Amino acid sequence: MIKILDDGLDEMAARAYQGLPLRMVVTTCVAGVVTLLLPWRLCLAWLCLQVVSEGLSIFVTRPQALGRKVGSAVRIAHLADLVVGSMLWMGLGAALWIDKAPGGPICAMIIWVAVVFFAQNNAYQSTTGFVVGGAFPALAMLVFVIAGPNPFHLPLIPVVGLLILALSFVADGVMRSLGVRRSFEAAQRSIAASEAHYRLLADNVTDVIALSGVNGERRYISPSIQQALGFTAEELLQTPGYTYLHPEDRDFVAQTVASLTPEAPQRTIDYRVMRKDGGMIWAETCFTLIPGAGPDGAGEVVSLSRNITARKAMETELVEARRRAEEAAAAKSDFLANMTHELRTPLNAIIGFSGVLAGSPRLAVEDARHAGLIRDASATLLELVNTVLDFSRLEAGAVELEAKPFDAIEAARATAALLTQQADSKDLMIAVEAQGETSPLVGDAARIRQVLMNFLSNAIKFTAEGGVTIAVRQTRRDADHDTLRIEVSDTGIGIDRDKIDTLFDRFTQADATVSRRYGGTGLGLAICKRTIELMGGAVGCDSRPGQGSTFWFEIVLPRADALVEEAEAEATAVPDAPLRMLLVEDVAVNRELIATLLAPFDVTIEMAENGLLAVEAMQRASFDLVLMDVQMPVMDGLTAARTIRALPQASARSTPIIAMTANVLPEQVRKCLDAGMDDHLGKPISPAALLAVLSRWSAGREAATDEAGAVTAA
Repeated sequence: MIKILDDGLDEMAARAYQGLPLRMVVTTCVAGVVTLLLPWRLCLAWLCLQVVSEGLSIFVTRPQALGRKVGSAVRIAHLADLVVGSMLWMGLGAALWIDKAPGGPICAMIIWVAVVFFAQNNAYQSTTGFVVGGAFPALAMLVFVIAGPNPFHLPLIPVVGLLILALSFVADGVMRSLGVRRSFEAAQRSIAASEAHYRLLADNVTDVIALSGVNGERRYISPSIQQALGFTAEELLQTPGYTYLHPEDRDFVAQTVASLTPEAPQRTIDYRVMRKDGGMIWAETCFTLIPGAGPDGAGEVVSLSRNITARKAMETELVEARRRAEEAAAAKSDFLANMTHELRTPLNAIIGFSGVLAGSPRLAVEDARHAGLIRDASATLLELVNTVLDFSRLEAGAVELEAKPFDAIEAARATAALLTQQADSKDLMIAVEAQGETSPLVGDAARIRQVLMNFLSNAIKFTAEGGVTIAVRQTRRDADHDTLRIEVSDTGIGIDRDKIDTLFDRFTQADATVSRRYGGTGLGLAICKRTIELMGGAVGCDSRPGQGSTFWFEIVLPRADALVEEAEAEATAVPDAPLRMLLVEDVAVNRELIATLLAPFDVTIEMAENGLLAVEAMQRASFDLVLMDVQMPVMDGLTAARTIRALPQASARSTPIIAMTANVLPEQVRKCLDAGMDDHLGKPISPAALLAVLSRWSAGREAATDEAGAVTAA
């Protein structure tokens, strides 16, 4: 009995369950057609019996269709239902055979042969199913034709012969199906043996190997899962896919698997998985799609997973450390910006008013000298602020280099000219030598001059007698680049060899007494080093105590075809026409300073203490120029500029707005321009710079006005 009721019946039952809707449609259609030949009551009765049979079929085939295991009782019930269904079809054929309606025997034979051929399909799934549902009904049909009624007196020999021929074809098909089945089973055994070898490997690796459907259905999990999660493979195979994934990662993993295609069959992702003990681990999994594989043909997904919790912890620590570093850098930048602003604001008044006092003819000579000393000391303090600012920007990587053609020897001579007076005051000679031929290069000439200026001023500062020599040497590096080496040699006090390595560190000087004897912050050489390194070069020093020092730097720069001629510096410009200016400044002393500096000129000044008052002033009057601070109470300068630009008056959109602020960092200047301002004037305010700005923008406004008038006249 166990042999007869083989597992093939389960496969046949599952197929029968899946084909139920189509069978009911065919059955209903056949019942409707045969009403043309048989009494309708008989056809209706036959249809009702078929419905009952198919209804019973649902209960005895649905478990197999769902993949559930069933016992012999269910299989026997399925066979019985199969016999009943087949006999009902054979009975319908018999009714057509004995009916006296024309065409009845032909329809009967068609139904009989169709049933037998249909039963042939069962042979592949189950030989038992074919015998019960096909072979027995076929024999019953032959017996009925031979021994049963023959109302039309048909010649039975050819009829039976043709039926036997049809059944022979069916038998041949059955044998072929059985042959295919045997080959398939042999292939399955071979595959099983091969799978056993691969399973041996999969079961003994530390990484977790899994096989699942594209819908997440688990099909295989290697035993290493127990070490990773605490679950056995059997426990997980009984749960739906993605059950133990972290809730926040579940959809992400499912979407990743669903996104696999034959064109992009592989993806590797990181996600979190819950352990059996309630803990959580990070897993790294490589998902690979195998198209068309699996029992449903939709494809299967092979996954290879490993525990990366330790790596993730390290990555988290690195991310956190980076976040803290970025926050510290941001806090440092904010502090630097705020301190720069706070220092420049009072320096603006000190330098400005001390300059006014020093040039006043009403002061006595001694008082004027004292005012000049105040101005010089303030300038020194401003230089210190600028030095700290430069160093901080270099450390933060916020410095952008320019690339313009320049002549290295001319840059050296221009720098030497700036310090000639300082050298003359100590009876020192400054010599500039070009060692070999020089040609134009492309680079940031301003920063090269800054480095050279620092080297040269240090050489003068630490040299009591003799002189300083600047040597410029340019050698070919390759077809398009040259190596530029500039040396600044002096006959000064020199430096101990063990101190040279720390010279270019910040806040470091060769001697602790240097700052008291010569002054300085110890930042200049650090700035030089970082500037040259930013250009991809190197900086160094050679020195002997008592014999002098040589500071040098080398950089590789592209050669330039020609120099770009720069316009010569113009003389200090002054407004050449009356101006009506709106001054927006919250600090009273700064307002007074601007008024004092512009008192000798034909400039009418209206003052506003914050941005809101500036907006109101622009609404009620027109101005030639707006000079506006940025950091103010009530409404800051940036907001005020945007608000003014949005006013309906045409003058509000065209009046030049100049930022007058201690915010001098490049990104701060960019914010001013983005807010709708036209120019930037940094504090402390230089009288020459102030006049130049007023002259430049008043001239541009006058030209625009003249052009508009000419167009109107035309």
